[in-house]
Amino acid sequence: MNRLRRVAAPPPLGAPSSTQKERTLSELGSSLGPIVGLAERGDILVLSLAGELDLADAPALRDALRGAVERSPRRLVVDLAEVTFVDSTVLGALVEARSRIGGEAFALAAPGLEVRRALEVSGLDRHFRVHETVSGALA
Repeated sequence: MNRLRRVAAPPPLGAPSSTQKERTLSELGSSLGPIVGLAERGDILVLSLAGELDLADAPALRDALRGAVERSPRRLVVDLAEVTFVDSTVLGALVEARSRIGGEAFALAAPGLEVRRALEVSGLDRHFRVHETVSGALA
């Protein structure tokens, strides 16, 4: 499978570090997995994913979701804007995270057409809070 991985450039020399707000990929448990960022927005965590997510990505995703849930945020938003495909194992990992943190504290944001279709076909769109944008999920 051809996978697109987005990596952020480091801040310019002398610029304030973003380490207070965002975690590095190694801190999330995988430098090669589907996780491209974890950002704090007040008491809300935004976990950003990217690429085609399948069985091979599920362990890294589960670990990142578990770590985010253990931090007890008021809300956990999973940013799906850069995700082009999800399979049933990835959907299962999202269901597990929602069960751990509680339905009202878990939201999906910015799913593309293929991801939205997977949510609809599985019926999970009726169980997850799905927002068109990350901003909408933060409101």
